[in-house]
Amino acid sequence: MLVQQVADHLRREASKVLVGQEEPFTLLLVALFTNGHVLLEGVPGTAKTLMAKTMAHLIRASFTRVQFTPDLMPSDVIGTTVFEMGTGQFRLHKGPIFTQILLGDEINRAPAKTQAALLEAMEERQATIEGQRIPLPEPFFVIATQNPVEYEGTYPLPEAQLDRFLFKVLVGYTQPAAEHEVLRRYNQGFNAHDLATAGLEASLTPDVIVRCREEIGRLRVDEGIIGYINAIAQESRRSPDVILGGSPRASISLLLASKTFAAMQGRDFVTPDDVKFLVRPVYRHRILLKPEAEIEGLTPDTAMTRILSRVEVPR
Repeated sequence: MLVQQVADHLRREASKVLVGQEEPFTLLLVALFTNGHVLLEGVPGTAKTLMAKTMAHLIRASFTRVQFTPDLMPSDVIGTTVFEMGTGQFRLHKGPIFTQILLGDEINRAPAKTQAALLEAMEERQATIEGQRIPLPEPFFVIATQNPVEYEGTYPLPEAQLDRFLFKVLVGYTQPAAEHEVLRRYNQGFNAHDLATAGLEASLTPDVIVRCREEIGRLRVDEGIIGYINAIAQESRRSPDVILGGSPRASISLLLASKTFAAMQGRDFVTPDDVKFLVRPVYRHRILLKPEAEIEGLTPDTAMTRILSRVEVPR
C-alpha cells in the first residue's frame, strides 16, 4: 500500500533528527493523512517545532511559523487588504495562514479573537478577507503548540476550537538513552536550524499526501468496529467522572484516524487495537472532568482508560 510505504519512509527519515519522539511523530503522520490538525502540548525544548519543520522538509511542503502573542491580531494571521498609493487601488496581502504546514507556536498566548481566526481555516480550508473567500493550499495542516506549565498570560482555548483538532498529543521528556543520543549528535555538529545538512531524503511532494488520502478513503470498516467506536462515545457521556463527553465529531475523528493508522500498518481493515491506540489523543482534549474526579487525581487519559474498560471489545 502507498500509505504504508510513505509512512515508513517518513518515519525512517525523521528518526535521523528526532530521537525518542517516535510516537508523537507517528500521530502527526496519522493526522496529516487523515486531513486533521494537531495540538502539541509539552514543556519547552522537547522538539515540538523540530517535528513540524522536519515533516514540512520531508514532503517539501511550504511551512510558516506564527508566534502567538497577546497583541497578535486576526489580520496578522489571515491577512488584509493594503492601499497602494502608486496605483490608487487596494491589494490583497495574504497572511502566514496561506501555507501548507502552519505552526502556531504557543497558541494559547493569543486572545480568543485571534484564536478564532483559525477556526474557519481549520474547518473549511479557506479564509475570508474583506468578504472575499480564498481557498487554502492542499494539503493544509495546522500544528499548534502550547506549554502546560506556564499559565500566566495565557488564554485557554475554547471547547469549540479544541474540537477542531483531531489529536492532542502530549510531548514529554525523552528517555535517558534517547537524550544521550541527542547530546551525542549535537556534539558531532547536528544543527536543528539547518535540516538541509541533516542528511534527510526529501523525495516526496505534497501531492503524494493527497494520493494517500484517496487510498485511505477506499478502506472500509467492519460494522463491529463502528459499533465499538460508537459505544466508546456513548460511555464517555455516561461516565460518572465526566461532565462533557465526546461529541459526534470525536467519533468521526476516531473512525477516520483508525482507518489511517490501519493503512499505515499495511492493512485494509481496522482492528480494536487501532481504536485503542488512538482513543486517548482523540478524546483527551474533548472531555471535561468533574471537579471531584480531578481532586481524586484523574486525568482525561485515566478517565478514558476507565471508559474503555467498560466497553465490550468486538471479536
